[in-house]
Amino acid sequence: MKIVIAPDSYKGSLSATEVCDIVEGAILKIMPTAEIVKIPISDGGEGLVEVLVRHQAGELIKIKTRDPLSREITAAYGILDGEVAVIEMSAASGLPLLTVGERNPLKTSTYGTGEMIVDAIKRGCRKLILGLGGSATNDGGMGVASALGVRFYDQNMELLAPCGENLNRVTTVDTSQVEPLLEGIEIIIACDVENVLCGELGAAAVYGPQKGANSEMIVTLDQGLQAFGRLLEKKTAMNLVELKGIGAAGGMALPLVALFKAQLKSGLDIVLDEIDFDSVISRADMIITGEGKTDAQSAMGKVISGVGKRGKKQNIPVVVISGALDDGYEAIYNCGVVAAFAIFSNDRGLEWHMKNAPQLLEKIIANLFRFLAIICMIPQNMR
Repeated sequence: MKIVIAPDSYKGSLSATEVCDIVEGAILKIMPTAEIVKIPISDGGEGLVEVLVRHQAGELIKIKTRDPLSREITAAYGILDGEVAVIEMSAASGLPLLTVGERNPLKTSTYGTGEMIVDAIKRGCRKLILGLGGSATNDGGMGVASALGVRFYDQNMELLAPCGENLNRVTTVDTSQVEPLLEGIEIIIACDVENVLCGELGAAAVYGPQKGANSEMIVTLDQGLQAFGRLLEKKTAMNLVELKGIGAAGGMALPLVALFKAQLKSGLDIVLDEIDFDSVISRADMIITGEGKTDAQSAMGKVISGVGKRGKKQNIPVVVISGALDDGYEAIYNCGVVAAFAIFSNDRGLEWHMKNAPQLLEKIIANLFRFLAIICMIPQNMR
C-alpha cells in the first residue's frame, strides 16, 4: 500500500516536516509494510524555502541583511540547481522580527528582502521565486526596489527613504542605477490572495491592523499606495492598481511587476510543480494532508484544496487530518477530499491542544489506520 503524506504546517504547533514524521511513525506501527512517501508542502508563504530546498536537495544560504527597521540580522534563502533562488520575504521583512511595540507600517521597509535578491543574482541565479506573506511592511515595495537600485525622489528631487510614510511623496522614479545583473532575470512571485492595492480590499485596510496600523495610519497608507500605484502606471502604461494580488504583503510586488516584469502566480501551484507532485503521487493508494485549522478558506487555493484536486485527477482518495475543523470546512469535499478529521477533541482549550499536538496527531492516525487495516482484511466480495 502506497501512502503519500503531504501536509501544510500546523502553524504555531508543528512544521509540515514534523507532521510527516509523526504520521509516518503512526502508520508504520499499524501497517509496517506500507510504502510511505513524505512530501511537506507550503502554499508559497511560510515554509517555502524549507520545502523546496528539502525536495530538491538545494543549498541554504545565510547572509547579513536588514530587518524591517534596518537593523542588521542574518537571514536565509535557498538555491536550487545552482540557478534558482527561493526567498521568503518574511525572512528579512517579517512581522515576527518585531516586537508588538515596534510594529509601525509607516516606518518599516522591505529593503532587506531586496538585499537577499541582489545576493542571489550575484551568485549566478537566473530565476527567483519570491514567497509573500507574514510581512511587517506596507511600503508598496519601495524598499525591495531601492535595494535593486531604483531611486525615489520627491517634488524637490530629494531622495526618499523607502517606507510607507513616503509613498505619497514620490514624484520621480529613477531606474538608471538598477543592478545590471537583473537584466533577463525571471521573477516569479508566489501569491495566493486576490487583494488589490487600495480601498476596502487593499493592502492597508485588510492587513494594516495586524502590522500595527491604527485607523489614521490606514488612511495615510492607502492614499500613499494609490498615488504610488498611479505613478507607476503612468510610467509603465500597465494596469497595476486594480491587479488582483498586487495588494499582498503591503503591495510589495508592485514595483517588481511594474519595473522588472515579475509574474504573480499561485504559490501552491509553484510548489507542486517544482517538486513534480503529480509524478510523485502516481499509483498511490491514499494521500493524507492537513493544516492547523481547516475552514471555508481552505478550499480557496490552500494546500488542502490543491492536494485534493491533484489527487482527484488520478482517482486517489485524499484524507484531511487537521488541528481543527471550523465553520465551512465541508467546502473541501468539492476539492477531491473524501474525509476530514480533527485532533481538537476535548474542552481543554487551544493552548493544551497545540502543546500536545504530536501525541494527538499520532493517536488519530493510529485509529484511522486500525480501521483501514480491518477493511483491508475483509474479502472483496463481502465489502
